[in-house]
Amino acid sequence: MKQISTRFSIAVHTLSLIAVSPRECTGDYIAGSVNTNPVVIRRIMGMLKKAGLVEVRPGVGGASLLKAPEDITLLDVYRAVDVIEDNQLFRVHEGPNVQCPVGRNIESALQSELSEAQSAMEHRLAQTTLSRLIERFE
Repeated sequence: MKQISTRFSIAVHTLSLIAVSPRECTGDYIAGSVNTNPVVIRRIMGMLKKAGLVEVRPGVGGASLLKAPEDITLLDVYRAVDVIEDNQLFRVHEGPNVQCPVGRNIESALQSELSEAQSAMEHRLAQTTLSRLIERFE
């Protein structure tokens, strides 16, 4: 079974780390905290930069938030890192047998349920800011 991309959780981790420890936030420092390759962090930082969430300093390195943590929602992050394709979190399998009554109807029957589930999740992400999430750290 395919999982939702980990880019979202890595991006939230990265932004939280920048908010909590802004002076130490080089790519290597973030990669060490996330426990991943710095190349992964650079790619995600590029997406966050393109979305206007971070500024990346060349040379010595480091990053800073372009918005206050209370102004960044989890939905902003989710959208910044392209977690989903074609604005659809859930995809229906392709090519079901149209000769079968289930096969010919499954997509239309299931699609509205999946769209509502995605909408509910995105609504929930919009309610949580980075600062609210950071408050939960010990």
